[in-house]
Amino acid sequence: MPEVKIIDFRSDTVTRPTQEMREAMYRAEVGDDVYGDDPTVNKLEEIAALKVGKEAAVFVPTGTMGNQTAVMAWTSRGDEIILEEQAHIYMYEVGGPAVLSGVQMRTIRGRLGAMDPAEVKAAIRAKNIHFPRTSLVCIENTHNRSGGCIVPLENMKAIYEVAHDGGANVHLDGARVFNAAIGLGVDVKEITRYADSVQFCLSKGLCSPIGSIVAGPKDFIERVRKCRKLLGGGMRQAGIVAAAGIISLTKMVDRLAEDHANAKLLAEGLNRIPGLKVDMETVQTNMVAVHTRELGMDGPVFQQLMRSRGVWFNADLPYRVRMVTHNDVTRADVEEALVRITEAVKNRP
Repeated sequence: MPEVKIIDFRSDTVTRPTQEMREAMYRAEVGDDVYGDDPTVNKLEEIAALKVGKEAAVFVPTGTMGNQTAVMAWTSRGDEIILEEQAHIYMYEVGGPAVLSGVQMRTIRGRLGAMDPAEVKAAIRAKNIHFPRTSLVCIENTHNRSGGCIVPLENMKAIYEVAHDGGANVHLDGARVFNAAIGLGVDVKEITRYADSVQFCLSKGLCSPIGSIVAGPKDFIERVRKCRKLLGGGMRQAGIVAAAGIISLTKMVDRLAEDHANAKLLAEGLNRIPGLKVDMETVQTNMVAVHTRELGMDGPVFQQLMRSRGVWFNADLPYRVRMVTHNDVTRADVEEALVRITEAVKNRP
């Protein structure tokens, strides 16, 4: 029996570096980044800051570290930060704001990841001896838990203004902000202009093997750099991986449109399979949230059914699975996955 090709929709974090990245990593000029003398890291940080329209940037090992160092740099112990109730910082970063920054999190229910600016305004604390200070509002764009939905620019602008009126800064968890930019058909700076700082990942759809960027004002970035060191993120000859990040930013952004097209193709095909349901309103970038309740099969069972047939994805709710397109999934892979899923559903026990 020939080996079945694995079609891996688990996440865009599973992307492998391109051959060009591997060659650039091999040839990278390096130095000690903690001393600030790794030329490849310095070049990546300069490119990244310009790309998102900020004064400065710092290279960090992971998106979680990027978000947490930003929270640490913007807040003081005892403060309160505001986030959407399904935000990655709140859901998936191990309580980092409480543990690392000593701040409490106040959540607001959003629609497709977007908070109501009026609710954000109402949640910002007035000056009162009994209250914590609201020092930061966090926005996530694209929004992971909503299925990769894009937070509209007008919503970001309104929240940015409300936050500043209330004396708070705005941090953008832009892990997939370039997906948002491609989805909106705008320069990424049209999104990042409505945030004082931004974190974005190089290791997801942009295909680098490691790394994220935090960008913002120079004095803020210096605080982030020190927080990075505190958390053990000070790297030495990091130019080896930064070299891939340069290619991510200069050559891998525009191709994200292919992932979006493949996600739409996948979603439309899944909607033709009896028992599976995709809300097409949520298919805005490279994620497809598939509901399985009508199939009479919960998400984990459906996940295992398809894993045995070489189609991999994650169950993220009891009756929902998430499928993510990326550089290592072609249009032909999507079509083959649909054939396998159709057969598996038809012949399920």
